[in-house]
Amino acid sequence: MRGEERYRASVRLSVAPMMDWTDSHCRVFHRLLAPNARLYTEMVHANAVIHGDRARLLAMDPMEHPVALQLGGSEPPLLAQAARIGADHGFDEINLNVGCPSDRVQAGRFGACLMREPTLVADSVAAMIAAVDVPVTVKCRLGVDDDHDYARFLAFIDTVAGAGCRMFVVHARNAWLKGLSPKENREVPPLRYDWAYALKRERPELTVVVNGGIADAGEATAHLAHVDGAMLGRAAYHDPWLLHRLDVAWFGGELSTRAAILRSMRPYVEDQLAHGAQLKHIVRHLLGLFHGERGGRAFRQVLSEGAHRPGADWSLVEAALAPTQGDARHAA
Repeated sequence: MRGEERYRASVRLSVAPMMDWTDSHCRVFHRLLAPNARLYTEMVHANAVIHGDRARLLAMDPMEHPVALQLGGSEPPLLAQAARIGADHGFDEINLNVGCPSDRVQAGRFGACLMREPTLVADSVAAMIAAVDVPVTVKCRLGVDDDHDYARFLAFIDTVAGAGCRMFVVHARNAWLKGLSPKENREVPPLRYDWAYALKRERPELTVVVNGGIADAGEATAHLAHVDGAMLGRAAYHDPWLLHRLDVAWFGGELSTRAAILRSMRPYVEDQLAHGAQLKHIVRHLLGLFHGERGGRAFRQVLSEGAHRPGADWSLVEAALAPTQGDARHAA
């Protein structure tokens, strides 16, 4: 598929932006597992993009495409400037975070608290759309705290869509801004996938992707009967083989083996090491590859214990693979 066609198709399967997890090393690994998925960066604040270390914050390997930059912020001019910088760096989409519930994010007046400021979100989206030629999308919650009114959620979507946003990733829970940690906000508020389904029925012209609590292939596949795509978060990180299974099931192709996909990462790893990267920063994303498989615990242990040592290189990865290769059935 051509780049634009591949981007449009990739909406079916995506990996959520996750702070401290979905860095460039992680995204390269996920791309090898899921050639057709859409990947997202960690959230980066607009001010950091404008004033910070762009080489680090916007690091991206060409093989990651299609990949979206997720921005945080609430000042339309700054978001527009950051979006332009991101587009110039080659990102295929700019996504605005309207879902993060952390105290730090609230103090900066961005993230989930913006669910209560739809006009400001719409102004931000309009400014970003005017600044870039790539799609501008929004990742949101259903509401905050005691907002349990679907009509209010729909009004938020309509306001932002009126500014030109055509795609919404809906984390199908409320965000509790007081009393719950970010971790608890991913688990305690009840899931309401039906709100995302209703949004797609009532606004069929919008692209709607559902996120939150998707734990396995069956759940992910079931969502496709109601919305345009499923975004996986921690399930994809802790059991990355799930990404490969879904990519093959939804887009076609042949299942590879875990070992083959891991070894296909060797050129990238060796290039990164040659340019000063440390193996521990790369392999931390690989630890779940043999989740639930024979040799999986030893695989994790070898990588965890050895990757921080000076001079650690690809030979450590091969040593970690060895316990998983005793029976060909468990290499798949």
